[in-house]
Amino acid sequence: MARPRTPAGRAREVARRLGEEFPGTAEELCALEHRGAFQLLAATILSAQCTDARVNSVTPVLFARYPDADALAAADPSEVERIVHATGFYRVKARNLIGMAQGVSARFGGGVPRRREDLVTLPGVGRKTANVVRSVAFGLPGLPVDTHVGRIARRLGLTSATDPVAVERDLVGLVPEREHGAFSLRLILHGRRTCAAQRPRCGTCGLADLCPSAAVPPPSPAAVRGGRREKSPG
Repeated sequence: MARPRTPAGRAREVARRLGEEFPGTAEELCALEHRGAFQLLAATILSAQCTDARVNSVTPVLFARYPDADALAAADPSEVERIVHATGFYRVKARNLIGMAQGVSARFGGGVPRRREDLVTLPGVGRKTANVVRSVAFGLPGLPVDTHVGRIARRLGLTSATDPVAVERDLVGLVPEREHGAFSLRLILHGRRTCAAQRPRCGTCGLADLCPSAAVPPPSPAAVRGGRREKSPG
């Protein structure tokens, strides 16, 4: 196929190809194990500077002890610290978890709010976390931008921005609202599997033919004569 010439064209083709490689909804693609919006919100707070696998090893104990916002709001900080210790930054994360639960319990009747404007008022909840909860738990528009999403979007020429909010603004204009969450998660999966930060595997990448940043392949033997590359005609 002809290489898309515009960011919008590339975004459509990237979404199509990654959708075939990583099928499913945002809920199905999310690697954080959870039941409902409250568990997802807590798990996403814990995922900062931590692998999803490590978070998933901790949350069953956390949710067994504190199954809802009311229970976690009344938790002993030292006990929460002990449970989440393996995720790193455990004191800050424990404080944020309890503060988030207190906010959900006191200000939102124990239910996680759906509006981004409300979510970001909770301790430990930034725009990225709010977008995760909106897209995965509620099926609402939300395009989380982490380091994978930002890096790959720039490599694909979908944005030139480095600020996550600016990256999000560029991407949401290229992808239909219903696909925001799944598109973000597919970029993350692509980044982990293929488009690594230091050594992207362009030779095996299914997006290489339309990626402006893909490594230029070496010349074929037929194009090299006498130890030098032939000039192309014209």
